[in-house]
Amino acid sequence: MNYTAEAPAVWDPAFDEADDCLLSSDQCVIHARHYFVKGLIEIPVIGSDEVFSWAVWVSLSRESFFRAADRWETPGREAEEPYFGWLTTDLSVYSPTTLNLKTHVHTRPVGELPFVELEPTDHPLAVEQCTGITRDRLREIAAAVLHPFGDGQQP
Repeated sequence: MNYTAEAPAVWDPAFDEADDCLLSSDQCVIHARHYFVKGLIEIPVIGSDEVFSWAVWVSLSRESFFRAADRWETPGREAEEPYFGWLTTDLSVYSPTTLNLKTHVHTRPVGELPFVELEPTDHPLAVEQCTGITRDRLREIAAAVLHPFGDGQQP
């Protein structure tokens, strides 16, 4: 019930060799100027206790990133105020693009990815986070993610 983006949309594999770039499983820095954390957009599944989640990347200000990084392994970090950020994962099952949607990143206990709260808008992803999705919609998402070109064809 979870799909994950391996890196922010702006990450380039060529950055792997750069001294001022870092990509870990949950933090990313590009050229010591752009900062990202991974978190979960959680969407309730209507008529169940289940939650579907997208593991996405959110850009943070330098100050917010270093504050979060300083507390990454600190018990009680979930008491932090949320950090403002911009969604930097393009979830292709949504139109218009999900890039640059406004978010608030809520830190959770050590070992748990933060909760990404989208700003309430009429964007389909924000609406789904607020109202939930049906099992049929969940199947649509799974089909689109697992078979993005349909019928095994390449783009």
